[in-house]
Amino acid sequence: MTEQITVIKVGIADMNVVQSPNTIRTSGLGSCVGIVLYSPIKPIAGLAHIMLPEASIAKSGSLNKAKFADTAIIELADRLEVLGVKKSTMLAKIAGGAQMFQFNGTSDIMRIGPRNVEAVKNTLQLLRIKLVSEDVGGNSGRTIEFSPATHQLTIRTVNKGIHII
Repeated sequence: MTEQITVIKVGIADMNVVQSPNTIRTSGLGSCVGIVLYSPIKPIAGLAHIMLPEASIAKSGSLNKAKFADTAIIELADRLEVLGVKKSTMLAKIAGGAQMFQFNGTSDIMRIGPRNVEAVKNTLQLLRIKLVSEDVGGNSGRTIEFSPATHQLTIRTVNKGIHII
């Protein structure tokens, strides 16, 4: 009898965790960044689909931690710790952060993709989580799927096909 594999889907401004043999996927990564935190020892991983760099720009009220790089990564690491993954052993892979539209001018406000990537990397540094690979930038949308069993992040890029990091 073969083991049934389920693909756990993560929406925009959402996060979840997965254990092998299941995989975890998110679609629609344009300027958004998909971050995978995983254990190199246990077949456990988490994925967050981050929309914006920092929670400080959120309107007051209930905060969706998964929406912002600074809060999503901390929350995801905490969820993995509950499952027995030590933060000191966690590794990260990221994809997305595209500049989906071309703008004239130097306004930082429209550079959402690059700002998201920068915020993700800064938060990983703060938490001392090693970023082992990335597929970021450009101007194409991406879908990513991670297998905690193989530690492979499969990236499907519009017009560019599939590759694995």
